Amino acid sequence: MNLDKDKAVALLNQIMEFELAGVVRYTHYALMVYGYNRIPIVEWLNKQAQEGLLHAQKAGELVTLLGGHPSLAIGPLLETHVHDTDLVCSVPVGDILRESLAYENEALKIYYQLLELAQGKSVVLEDYARGQIVAEEMHADAVRKMLRQPCEEGK
Repeated sequence: MNLDKDKAVALLNQIMEFELAGVVRYTHYALMVYGYNRIPIVEWLNKQAQEGLLHAQKAGELVTLLGGHPSLAIGPLLETHVHDTDLVCSVPVGDILRESLAYENEALKIYYQLLELAQGKSVVLEDYARGQIVAEEMHADAVRKMLRQPCEEGK
């Protein structure tokens, strides 16, 4: 029941890269929001960027704990560009939130992979993965709730 440190380091570096891409993504989104509701939305997006940086730093610390070398790469920075076609020059926040939700779902997959790898082999990594899964699940839930219309229940 020994932990495969090479696989753990690879997954942690993937997490670090993914979270750093999230920092860039959320910062980009925050710069694209206009309109009456801009301030609270931008604050929320900037908070997500800051949280992503903390997540990346935590993953990097675990890489070094395992004797690995933290990646200097950054994850994919793809976006749908759906919001670029809006004719009235305001960014549909729904498009940003849907991209954000897709990103969060991808992050969850990686954290679940780490949990599976660490389960019963490393309490430190198992606890870390579980904590991050909880944080990501709560964040995804917040995004789903923001996407719901006030009259919709339980969707």
